[in-house]
Amino acid sequence: MTDAAAQGAHRARYRRIVSFAAREFVSVWWFELVLPRFGLGTVAERTRGSRMQRFARRFHALAVDLGGLMIKVGQFMSSRLDVLPPEITKELEGLQDEVPAVPFPDIRRVAEAELGHPLDRVFAWFDETPVAAASLGQAHRARLSDQDAADTGLSDVVVKVQRPGIDEIVAVDLSALRRVARWAMRVRLVSDRVDAPALVEEFAATSFEEIDYLHEAGSAERFRENFADDPRIDAPEIVWERSTRRVLTLSDVTAIKINDTDALRAAGIDPSAVADAFAEVMFDQVFTHSFVHADPHPGNIFVTPDESLPAGFRLTFIDFGMMAEVPANLRAGLRTLLIAVTARDSHGLVAAAQEIGVLLPSADTGELERALTALFARFGGMGFAELAKADPREFADFANEFGDMVRSLPLQLPENMLLLIRAVSLTSGMCSSLDPEFNVWDAAEPYAGRLLREESSGLMRDMADQAMETAAITYRLPKRIDAIISRVDAGTVTFDTSRLERRLDRLEGIARRIGSGVLFAAMLVGGALLVPSLEPLGITLICVSALPLLHAVFAGLGRRPR
Repeated sequence: MTDAAAQGAHRARYRRIVSFAAREFVSVWWFELVLPRFGLGTVAERTRGSRMQRFARRFHALAVDLGGLMIKVGQFMSSRLDVLPPEITKELEGLQDEVPAVPFPDIRRVAEAELGHPLDRVFAWFDETPVAAASLGQAHRARLSDQDAADTGLSDVVVKVQRPGIDEIVAVDLSALRRVARWAMRVRLVSDRVDAPALVEEFAATSFEEIDYLHEAGSAERFRENFADDPRIDAPEIVWERSTRRVLTLSDVTAIKINDTDALRAAGIDPSAVADAFAEVMFDQVFTHSFVHADPHPGNIFVTPDESLPAGFRLTFIDFGMMAEVPANLRAGLRTLLIAVTARDSHGLVAAAQEIGVLLPSADTGELERALTALFARFGGMGFAELAKADPREFADFANEFGDMVRSLPLQLPENMLLLIRAVSLTSGMCSSLDPEFNVWDAAEPYAGRLLREESSGLMRDMADQAMETAAITYRLPKRIDAIISRVDAGTVTFDTSRLERRLDRLEGIARRIGSGVLFAAMLVGGALLVPSLEPLGITLICVSALPLLHAVFAGLGRRPR
């Protein structure tokens, strides 16, 4: 494709994305803002479900046709079960599996250009059929040459190769998304809840990291080091000699996909045990290592049978292009949040939400705490299966009672939480698909108890340190007091008050100038009010007001600062 043709294709791509967003904004504006003002809110309410479904289908078609970051946007939308209605998430959940593969000749050209040699010289064997095709690249199985195998100790590998021209496609998509984000900020419902441009920039940073395979390789090694002493967790080894920014070669660790329950049972592995282990490992990533795999969908996690382990299996993570860093302050807030949720502590939950930044400090939390107390009392401790069987009228009654209050809260999505929320959403969905009876409370309570014990031991250490410091000060105090008394008796204690006197002088001068300023304003205003009725007196006051004005402006200019 010539440069002119490529630029034309990019402009057309940009227009398609922006035009799609514009049509959807107009639809939302009409149904959600205009119709209710004319008393037709019931029409918008009645058609909302079908409209959401049509939107999801249209976006689905657009994403599959365009590929690139549109697939990623669809993946993020499909994982937001906490925000988006099921009409949208259900339609988009299989989006990644529909990405068409790039023809092998194009992949070969990219790989050979990056590695600097023909593939048949670099690898002993290279499978032309991709094992997986993703939005930004695709993976092929291969076998290292004898020399590379001897150097690395590896033989069978997986080679990830970027799609041709993906850098330019990502740049075009981000440009369109930035424009859409600026439009979204004009909608108060959006601007009050989230900084859309900041969210796009966070998404952009993640996307640029994903198309840098050397960055992914570094993340994979860091993940392996974090769990080096945990035999339950594994990750592929990197073949650095055969890796570049656009080509990543790593050991082949493929095994049973985590959501293949039939294969798990055939291998003698209980899917519910896998769900429990997976949830615990994700907790470890957040609260222990502060480095979280933010894309834990079924294609990125394998279950490898291992009879040497108590559980009989280990979890193997792949694809480390999307990782979430958890800063210390956010981790502390999340620890508080987890402990509060498991303790059904509505006050603690509100405090944690404010600490994290989801709930602004200005929020009136009294009603929210009451709502959370009612929520915990009725639904606390229920698993997904129990919630599914709950009477829908109870949910409706709860929404009617507290819906307006919740919608009025100053909620927002803080920066640096986009990937973490995605990881939590995918983890929750994965565990419930492995075990319909999975109860997040049962998974969280032991972990929250451990965190609480750690915090308690840390508090005791702090108290012990403080006690030792206080004891040391107390021990030294009598000697220091005796030394001061001796100096007083000897007459050698002196006090330097010159600096204090200078500051008092300056303050006194400032006070006099402020008084002159007030007197000037009073005389000026009084004179102006008297001019219509007593003109001579009014003019006199206005003229005389110049004296305190001169004092306020020029007093002290001749003094030298001391």
